[in-house]
Amino acid sequence: MKTKIIATLGPACNTPEKLSKLISAGARIFRLNFSHGDASSFIPVIDAIRQLELKHGIPITILQDLAGPKIRIDIIEEGSISFIKGALAFLGPNRPESPNIPYIPFSKREILEGLEEDDLIVLADGTLRFQVKAKAPGGFIIEAENSGIVTSRKGLALPGKSIKLPALTEKDKTDLLDGMRLGVDAVALSYVQTPEDILEARAIIKGAGRNIPICAKLERQNAVDRLDEILAVADIIMVARGDLGIECPLPVLPTMQKRIISACNKANKPVIVATQMLLSMVNNPVPTRAETTDVANAVLDGADCVMLSEETAMGNYPVETVRFMSNITSEAETLLLERKQNSHTFSGEGAQNFLSYSACLLADNVNAVAIIPHSMSGSSGRSISAMRPRQPIIALTPDHTVLRYLNFSWGVTPCLAEEHMPGHLERAEFFVESNDRFKKGDSVVITAGQMRYGESPVGTNLVKIYTK
Repeated sequence: MKTKIIATLGPACNTPEKLSKLISAGARIFRLNFSHGDASSFIPVIDAIRQLELKHGIPITILQDLAGPKIRIDIIEEGSISFIKGALAFLGPNRPESPNIPYIPFSKREILEGLEEDDLIVLADGTLRFQVKAKAPGGFIIEAENSGIVTSRKGLALPGKSIKLPALTEKDKTDLLDGMRLGVDAVALSYVQTPEDILEARAIIKGAGRNIPICAKLERQNAVDRLDEILAVADIIMVARGDLGIECPLPVLPTMQKRIISACNKANKPVIVATQMLLSMVNNPVPTRAETTDVANAVLDGADCVMLSEETAMGNYPVETVRFMSNITSEAETLLLERKQNSHTFSGEGAQNFLSYSACLLADNVNAVAIIPHSMSGSSGRSISAMRPRQPIIALTPDHTVLRYLNFSWGVTPCLAEEHMPGHLERAEFFVESNDRFKKGDSVVITAGQMRYGESPVGTNLVKIYTK
């Protein structure tokens, strides 16, 4: 299995026994959703993951997912309101004097101040759409474009409209600092709109004495519009299709996903595809045909990771879901590698990318059993991963943070390097000689940063064929 599986934790899989089964089934990254909990609630599960990491002998990555500025309506006194197409409603912080039309309470004044006639408002996860018809005292008159039901605290979206809200709320900043203290391995930012959102989070992380990777969740059209700028500062990208599918027309979403994945592959940045991948398995022991095709197509498009949300957090079949996803991705990888056989292409820039390309060509031509990049930052492992070689990529690093960051990259098995040897090449050769997975006569391709005596460590500058 080369595609990495992210499992969201929740009541259905929080016990050590279930977590162990998820790891055995193929999960390598566990997502902690801070929209549904705070730091104290995650302490037991983090402790369990660290113990299971030692038991299984596999690096396991803990991804903290911050809630972000989710825009929601307030509490509806009636509990719910039913609408038919063409029905009017009042949207605002206070109930209007005239009770002739239904009242949808909404108190975020910074959003209300930006509303204009003809703006589109989407409620209830995209199932009910309204158009702003007129400004009224204390709010707006809106008209339903289709029939549906609205209940309390449902999300509100404004497709195509820039929303002046920071990606990090005060709660997010507190949660992020708590996550640093708990030892999370990566953090995902919700509702990213600008590169500055990423930089603000990075400053908080560095202020806490950590240097973990940041995942930018693409949930808004204006974030996709600035993808290149966000890619330049983010470490990982998530195609968060739930909110993104509300922000943009649904027919556009599949091609948008493909373009985002392609951009991430070219930038050597891991990319996650998320939302409703095997949603039917919340209640059913097998997925639908469409879901299996969706997961396979994400792999064929170039996704590094596929993510499960409700399926593992609250579903009836969390372990079976991970196992199904693992089987689907393995089948898709077979086709992916058939298509790419002996057809590596170089489209990157810089010496490291060219060395990675050369390593893949060498591995094919000498029938190497593995490609072994040694890296202090993990960048050479990610660069080789982006080439999608057929050989296993066994990335060596002495850094525990980098080790777990590499779990996001397709085809990469991260391993700790021996630190008692100063030379990166020597560490890689020692790893081959001392590891039972390699037989006498096996050839591997090693990439490393070879430094002269007395000099500081350098980036990757060496490719070597090594035979045990």
